[in-house]
Amino acid sequence: MKAVCFGEIMLRLSPEGYLRFPQANKFEATYGGGEANVAVSLANYGNDAAYVTAVPAHEIGQNAVNALRQYGVDVSKILRQGPRLGIYYCEKGASQRGSKVVYDRAGSSVALSKREDYDWEKILDGATWFHFTGITPALGGELPEICLDALKVCKAKGITVSCDLNYRGKLWTREMAGKVMGELMPYVNVCIANEEDAKDVFGIEAQNTDINSGKLDKEGYVSVAQQLKERFGFDYVAITLRGSISASDNNWSGMLYDGEKAYFAKNYLIHIVDRVGGGDSFGGGLIHAMNKWPGDCQQAIEFAVAASCLKQTIEADFNLCSEKEVLTLAGGNASGRVQR
Repeated sequence: MKAVCFGEIMLRLSPEGYLRFPQANKFEATYGGGEANVAVSLANYGNDAAYVTAVPAHEIGQNAVNALRQYGVDVSKILRQGPRLGIYYCEKGASQRGSKVVYDRAGSSVALSKREDYDWEKILDGATWFHFTGITPALGGELPEICLDALKVCKAKGITVSCDLNYRGKLWTREMAGKVMGELMPYVNVCIANEEDAKDVFGIEAQNTDINSGKLDKEGYVSVAQQLKERFGFDYVAITLRGSISASDNNWSGMLYDGEKAYFAKNYLIHIVDRVGGGDSFGGGLIHAMNKWPGDCQQAIEFAVAASCLKQTIEADFNLCSEKEVLTLAGGNASGRVQR
């Protein structure tokens, strides 16, 4: 597989440990972003993964590029242009206090990029998979059209496309998200969503479910997947299933629907270290598994859920687990014992 991921990589600034923003007098700097996190996951599993974005031509922009390069991501397609790298501040929650994210990304290099900046025929030459998320068109400017340009080239070249809906209410309204994403979805083969995305973007809601109380009705999510497939013609719909006990402890599972049958992974009770990037690691695991074990939907969803379970025990955005570690957990070894 040769994968290309397109989106915005950002500087993440986090208070130490579980300090709140008003308590912080220094911030830890790391880098991440929805599609960048997927690219790192794919590279970690041994795939050829390239990342496409725009970063400013200064040291901070280069630091973001270096963060990807050190994990084996192909950064040769990244543009150096524009005024700034987007920033997000992340305050980690604990127990009954939820996490908080503050964005400072307006006017970033990728948000200001133009359609003519991206030669998709050249960028996608030889690619077999293209991944983006709903965050990228939500940044506005010409990005909805840039995404559409990429998808049209993918369709012409027969490249498989995956999209994580990733609705962000701080970036756009539900109405705008539904309109823009509705125009992009006919080009998508694999749709990835969480418990709330389908409702927020397309008004499709799982019945008898309350994620805040940890109550999830599996049949409700099968219905959501069926409705998404009927509306847009997806080949597959994957949904992460998070039951929130608290900010520190969640139940975690997932479902993959192939148009005929829904496949559910085993459930994990996670004591969370850092949940940022959990959905991205699910997407990366799913893409890898669907390519390595084609046609085995149960294996694909088990691998994706196990990968994202492990990510949420790792600080920062990237999932730094190997394929072997994921397979060990997916195979039933959840003891967490020291590996010697």
